[in-house]
Amino acid sequence: MKLVILDRDGVINEDSDAYIKTPDEWIPVPGSLNAISRLTSAGFTIAVATNQSGVARGYYSLSTLYSIHEKMLSLVTAHGGKIDQIFFCPHSPDENCDCRKPKSGLFQQIQRHYQQSLNGIPAIGDSLRDLEAAKTLGCSPILVLTGKGIRTLTELNPLDHIPIFDNLSAAVDSILSGSSWSQYAP
Repeated sequence: MKLVILDRDGVINEDSDAYIKTPDEWIPVPGSLNAISRLTSAGFTIAVATNQSGVARGYYSLSTLYSIHEKMLSLVTAHGGKIDQIFFCPHSPDENCDCRKPKSGLFQQIQRHYQQSLNGIPAIGDSLRDLEAAKTLGCSPILVLTGKGIRTLTELNPLDHIPIFDNLSAAVDSILSGSSWSQYAP
């Protein structure tokens, strides 16, 4: 199975330091829905791994989170794409759960769900915690400069050789062209 793991906020949709609290606040990053469609057309299975601590913080309910995800899935489908599964952590940082990125719990859930190693699987994120979580199970982390991506550039270790792209669309171009992004697999 060809699998790609995407972060949500800042990769698929615009991010906000005030959180995405309603479906109306969920606005796709330009080109992201088309990028997911292109991955789908190329036979990739797409999983989303996202921290959603706004639930634990009381900014929105699980029901609202599901409504936000329904909007995302509907828009992706309308563009010819498909997100197979959404894995999310609803906990606050204080809860010290194992699923909040940069910990590996969400990626372990993905590995169990698909019953395959994540070694070399592209995992696209906009924050250092996305990239660190991806590396824990051997994914090939990819940074996009949307969302918190530009801020994340200052936190990267240059020796990690993490591929960097302007946005999800550019990262997908690289994946679909067979570029050597996989050379960075841990």
